[in-house]
Amino acid sequence: MSDQPVQQGTPRDRPWVMRTYAGHSSASESNALYRRNLAKGQTGLSVAFDLPTQTGYDPDSPLSRGEVGKVGVPVPHLGEMRRLFDGIPLAEMNTSMTINATAMWLLALYSVVAEEQAGPDATPDELESVRGQLAGTTQNDIIKEYLSRGTYVFGPEHSLRLTSDVIAYTVNHIPKWNPINICSYHLQEAGATPTQELAYALCTAIAVLDAVRDSGQVAPDDFEKVVGRISFFVNAGVRFVEETCKMRAFVQLWDELTRERYGVRDEKMRRFRYGVQVNSLGLTEAQPENNIQRIVLEMLGVTLSKDARARAVQLPAWNEALGLPRPWDQQWSLRLQQVLAFESDLLEYDDIFAGSTVIEAKVAELVAGAREEMDRVQAMGGAIAAVESGYMKQALVSSHAARRARIENGEDKVVGVNCFESTEPSPLTADLDAAIQAADPEAERAAVASLREWREQRDQDAVAETLARLSADAKSGANLMDATLAAARAGATTGEWAGALREVFGEFRAPTGVNGAVGVVDAGEELAAVREQVRRTGEELGGRLRLLVGKPGLDGHSNGAEQVAVRARDAGFEVVYQGIRLTPEQIVAAAVAEDVHCVGLSILSGSHMELVPAVLDGLREQGLGDLPVVVGGIIPAGDAARLEQLGVAAVYTPKDFGLTEIMAGIVGRIRVANGLD
Repeated sequence: MSDQPVQQGTPRDRPWVMRTYAGHSSASESNALYRRNLAKGQTGLSVAFDLPTQTGYDPDSPLSRGEVGKVGVPVPHLGEMRRLFDGIPLAEMNTSMTINATAMWLLALYSVVAEEQAGPDATPDELESVRGQLAGTTQNDIIKEYLSRGTYVFGPEHSLRLTSDVIAYTVNHIPKWNPINICSYHLQEAGATPTQELAYALCTAIAVLDAVRDSGQVAPDDFEKVVGRISFFVNAGVRFVEETCKMRAFVQLWDELTRERYGVRDEKMRRFRYGVQVNSLGLTEAQPENNIQRIVLEMLGVTLSKDARARAVQLPAWNEALGLPRPWDQQWSLRLQQVLAFESDLLEYDDIFAGSTVIEAKVAELVAGAREEMDRVQAMGGAIAAVESGYMKQALVSSHAARRARIENGEDKVVGVNCFESTEPSPLTADLDAAIQAADPEAERAAVASLREWREQRDQDAVAETLARLSADAKSGANLMDATLAAARAGATTGEWAGALREVFGEFRAPTGVNGAVGVVDAGEELAAVREQVRRTGEELGGRLRLLVGKPGLDGHSNGAEQVAVRARDAGFEVVYQGIRLTPEQIVAAAVAEDVHCVGLSILSGSHMELVPAVLDGLREQGLGDLPVVVGGIIPAGDAARLEQLGVAAVYTPKDFGLTEIMAGIVGRIRVANGLD
C-alpha cells in the first residue's frame, strides 16, 4: 500500500451555494419555511412565486381563480414582500427569484424592502451601500418563456426591453446582482437535446447582450461588467457523464463567444457562472422512491468537474411527481447536497476529468453540434426571430415527441415505469394524502382580503401619479426601473404595474409548435389499431373525430398538452389546440364552436379542483353535459376520485406515460358517450 498522501496540501474547494426552491400559500408561511431551511444549513434562498405574480395579475383578477398560492407565494404588493423577508437581512442574503415577465417589478419590491431594513433614518449613502451589498439573481429570461414555461406577458421586443433595462440598472446601481439567468433548464424540460440546450441558451445570451449593448444605457468601457454579471440556470439529467460534458462544452463556448463577439479581455468576466436545478422531467410517479438516486446522479453531472462546477445547486424533492413537497422532503434534498459537499472528498481535488480523451471527445462533439445549430438560428435573425417564426418551439416539441416515443417503445429504460415494474409496497406512499403537502385552501381568500386592505390604506393619488409616469416612460423609451421603483414605494400592485404596461405594449401569444412538429414516424401495431378505431368511430358519427386540448388557468407548462396534441394528430384526430392561459369560459366556447367530440384539459399548477368544475358547469349550461372531459396533470388520487364523481370521464397522471394508450382510452370514452359501445 502506498503511503503517499493524495493531493497533499491542496486547499479544499469552497462548496456551492445550497438552495431549495420554495414558496407557497402566503408570504407569512413562506417566510417561516425560509427561516427553517436556513437554520438547517441552506446557504441561499430560491423564491417560487405563484402564477398570478409571475404573469402580472392581482389575486382578485378573474384569471387568478384557483391559482393563488398554488405553485409559489403570492406577492401582489410591497406589504407582502415585507412579510416574505421579515427577519431575514437581505444585505447578507443570496436570493434567487424565479421571475421573468414581472422581474423588474419584483426586483423593485425586493430592493425597497432591503432599503427599509436599513432603517427610516438611513442616509442616501447608506442606502447606496445597501444596494451595493445585495446579492442574488432575477431569472429574467423571457425568451425561454415563449418556448417552455409560458409565463410571458408581452411580445419579444418589449420583453427584451424590460430585460435590458433591468440589466443596465443593476450594473450601475446593484453591482453584485445577477440581473438575468439564461435558462437552459426549462429547455431540457421541454424536450431539448444537449445540443439544443447549449445552442438555444447561447443564442438567447447573444440576443440579450446585443440588446443591452445597442440600447446605449451602458458605457462601452463598462460592457465587460454586463458580460460578467450574466449567469445561467441549467438542467442536469440522469445521463450524468453526458451532462458533465455538456457543462464543459458550455464553459468552452461561452469563453469563445464573449472573447470573439464582445471583445471581453478579462478572464474573470468571461467565466461561465451557473446555478442548477437537476431534472424534474424524469421524476416518476411510479416507484417515486427511485427519484432519490436519480437526483443524486443528476447532481454529480454538475459537481464532479471542478472546471465546470455549479455555483449554486437546488434539488427537487423525491415526491414532486405526486404533488407539493413537504418541508421534510425538501430537507432530504438539502441533506443530499450537504453529504456530497462535506462528507465526500469531492472538493479536495482539481478537475478529475482533465486529460480524459473520452470526455474531450464528447465535449468536442457537443461543441460542434451546438455551433452548427447556433449558426442556423443566427442565420434566421437570431433567437427572437426563431421564436416568432416558431422554429425553436417546433424543434423542441419534435425532440420531446421523440423522447416520449423512445420511452414508450422501451428503447429508453425508465426503472419502475417501463421495466422492473414489480415492487413491494412503499412505506413512503402508503398514505398518498400524507405523502405531499396540501396548499392552504384559504390562501386565495386571505390574499384577496389583504389586497383589499392594502388598497384602502394607501395614497391613491400617489399611486395613480406613479403609474401615469410608468406609462409615459414606456412610451418614451426611458429606462423603466426608476418609474417602477416609484410605483413600488407608492403602494401600486403587481396587477396595476403590469396593467399599465399591457396598455402600452399589448399582449402576446407564442406559437404552439404543434402543427409542424414531427410525431411518431413508425406507427407500429398499437397506434395503427387506434387510428383504425378513430377512423371507424368518425365514420359512425358522421365526420372526423375532433379533440379539444385546453390549458385552463395561468399554468404555462404546456409540454404535456403539446405531446397529447401531437399524438392525437398522429392517431387521426382533428386537434383543436389554442395554446396556454385560457379561461374556462373560453374553453367552453371553443368546444361549442368547433363541435368537438371530447375535451382534454391539462393542469399542472394544482388548480384542477377549481378550474375543471368550472369547465364542466359551463358545458352543462351549453347543453353539452354528456361531452366527455378528460384531465391530465399532477393530481393526487383523492382529487382524481372527486373529479370523476363530478363527471370527468378519466384522469391521467404522470404514471400514465403511454400516449397511444391514452388515445385509445379517449376513443373508447367517445364511443360510450355516443352509445356506440
